[in-house]
Formats: sequence, C-alpha cells, structure tokens
Amino acid sequence: MKDILSEIIAHKRIEIAQQKQAVSLSQLQEQAAAVLQEDAAALIGGTLRHRSMKQSLASSASGIIAEFKRRSPSKGWIKETAQAGLIPPAYETAGASALSILTDEKFFGGTLRDIRTVRPLVNIPILRKDFIIDEYQLLQARIVGADAVLLIAACLTPDECRALTFQAHELGLEVLLEVHAPSELSYIYKETDMVGVNNRHLGSFVTDVENSFRIAEELKQTIAEIDFETPPLLVSESGISSPETIRKLRSAGFRGFLMGETFMRTENPGNTLKELIREI
Repeated sequence: MKDILSEIIAHKRIEIAQQKQAVSLSQLQEQAAAVLQEDAAALIGGTLRHRSMKQSLASSASGIIAEFKRRSPSKGWIKETAQAGLIPPAYETAGASALSILTDEKFFGGTLRDIRTVRPLVNIPILRKDFIIDEYQLLQARIVGADAVLLIAACLTPDECRALTFQAHELGLEVLLEVHAPSELSYIYKETDMVGVNNRHLGSFVTDVENSFRIAEELKQTIAEIDFETPPLLVSESGISSPETIRKLRSAGFRGFLMGETFMRTENPGNTLKELIREI
C-alpha cells in the first residue's frame, strides 16, 4: 500500500527549505511580531476581537468546521476552480462554527493566499490545515490571519509536538492535535487545546468514521487522567456526511465535526451545509 503521508512529508521538507531561501526565518519572525503588535493594538481599541476556535465550537449547536479544499491526494480534483473568496464566506452565512482551509499546494491544491483572501471576509475562526513540521509554518499561519493550526501526531515526535504547541501559543494560535490511533493519545498533554480524531487513514487515505467511536472512551479516559485547567475539546474529522452521524458523535463526546468533501463535491457548498445544519 502506498504511504501517502510519507510522500507528503518528504515533499514538505523540501518545500519549507525552498521557502526559507526566499524569505528567511528571521524575516518571517519580524513580520509575525509586527502582526501581533497590530492585533494587540486593535484588540485594545475594540476594532478586533479574539477568535477562539475552541470557544466557537463549544458554544455552537452544530459544531461544524467547514473545510475548503480543491483536491485530495487519493481522489484527485474535487473542485479545481473553487474560489476562496466565495465558498468560505458562504459557509459562515450557512452557520459554520469555524473554517478549515487547506494550504498544501502540491497534494491539495491549496495556498496560504486562500487564508489571506478569506480572513477579511469572515468573522469565524480559521484553521490552517497543513502538514506542519516547522516553526516557519506557524509564523506563516499567523501572518496570513489563521486563528488555529493543525498538528498531526503521525508527522511529529511527542517532543516536536509540544515544542510546536508552545510556539503556536506564543503566536496566539490555538492547536488542534490530530490523532488516529490509541497509541497516539500519549501526545495529549495539559496545554492541548483541541484533540481531533482523524477518520481517514493517513497512509492510504481511506475513511472510516467508526474510528472516532472506537477511540472515544480511551480518549476521554486519557483526558480525565491529565490535570487540565480546561479540558481539550474533541473533534471528529473526515468521513462524516449525515446529521445522524453527527448526533451519534455528539453523544460520544465530540463537539467539533470537520467536514469537507460532503460540501465541496456539490454545486453550492454553502447551501449543502445549510441543509445539513437544518437537519441536525
């Protein structure tokens, strides 16, 4: 079986090295510091509000994280001409609690420009969804206007994951820690904001929503054993397509539901989301 994740990470390392040649880490750090300063001033002045993905999901009746993605490594193009300026704002209007925007170009047809385009058009939190392995990517996320980032346990060692979580928090970014198997629950620690169970196998990219149900009890037990100030919010990712599944996942303890292809494969993703929320 082809291991897609290994291929993606190998390419990601090359991609980041090339980006650092064009814009150095220190240059990016300066840009991020300027953005943080501007945002702090705007918060004090009341012209900007802090957007917490965790809080948005916790207070939402639906908990839908609507995903904007143009293609998949396993299925090819889903909606090649999808416009970032149109679909994510339609998601917000339809009732999405947060947005997930793919920024990997080679495998998913995304770009950081998509977040930069969407940010001034919406008020809900934006998750930068990518294969993050370097502080450089966190700085990029902050500069373009993301509110949260995805850290995938399968891509990182526990120490790398903790270091990136700390760096993300220093930048004012929340972290959605993604796990796929019980063996990865050891990545959860007291600074974890959200835990997402990926129902898509990252080696084969085959989805099975039962994965969330299989892990749920062990996941909750792991969280109960950690001294959290505020326990992480649980998210089920991928393979979700029906209101009934969302209701069952909610009963199992999940409060966030990341969905993409269910919407993106339709002619009007925003309307599809609106109908789904109406049925939940």
